[in-house]
Amino acid sequence: MHLEYHRPQTLDEAVQLLRRETPLTLPLAGGAFLNAQQRPATLPQEPVAVVDLQALGLDALTPRGNFFDLGATATLQQVLEKAADALPSGLRDALQMETTYTRRHTQTVAGTLVAADGRSPLATAMMALDARLTLYPEATLPLSEIYPFRWEHLRGKVITKVTVPTQASLAVESVAPSPLAQPLVIVAIARWPSGRTRVVLGGWGEAPHLALDGPTADGAEAAARNAAHDAADHRASAEYRREVAAVLVRRALQNLA
Repeated sequence: MHLEYHRPQTLDEAVQLLRRETPLTLPLAGGAFLNAQQRPATLPQEPVAVVDLQALGLDALTPRGNFFDLGATATLQQVLEKAADALPSGLRDALQMETTYTRRHTQTVAGTLVAADGRSPLATAMMALDARLTLYPEATLPLSEIYPFRWEHLRGKVITKVTVPTQASLAVESVAPSPLAQPLVIVAIARWPSGRTRVVLGGWGEAPHLALDGPTADGAEAAARNAAHDAADHRASAEYRREVAAVLVRRALQNLA
């Protein structure tokens, strides 16, 4: 239930609203966070006021050297249609895996990442790429640091953009019960020209899991198995996820090669 609706014209106005103690006030763009199946446990489950960010011009898609800035309120479909050629191919795959064509027209980049749990292909891929979120008032944090304390980091702030590297290669592999079902296991591996390799697992839990961030891919399979050690839930056992993760890591590394 929404108690109030606001459409600020400046970032400062938006932040002033979001910092209010009462009523609980949350940002709104595509609605992914408000409609999420599970909000962070520290977020009260109560009626909220919403701050519509659509008038703030945060939907720009901007190449910047070896990076690409994705505006926070750009929709997933806009990213696919306007920035796909500049992004790692694996990120394009993750965008298409994330949700249906219809929902990609409304879900925004930042809203999808904030609302994501461990089953999100996009969040898994973004974490593998070591994506950075720019917050207003000014702060820049890696996505992997946001998730453990999501509400504390984002309270009273506006995400203005998500920055991803364009020089990294990315492979995303997943296994799901059916083409339309959420994946049971997702593996995203990013590799930089220097050899730096990040392996991230998804498919369960409140957020994706960083398995490896090292100078090479050495030990990637073992790291994936370790990351899935406690991966059991009602959809799959930890043993199943450990074995599948190792297979998907091998497949992703082959694709990168």
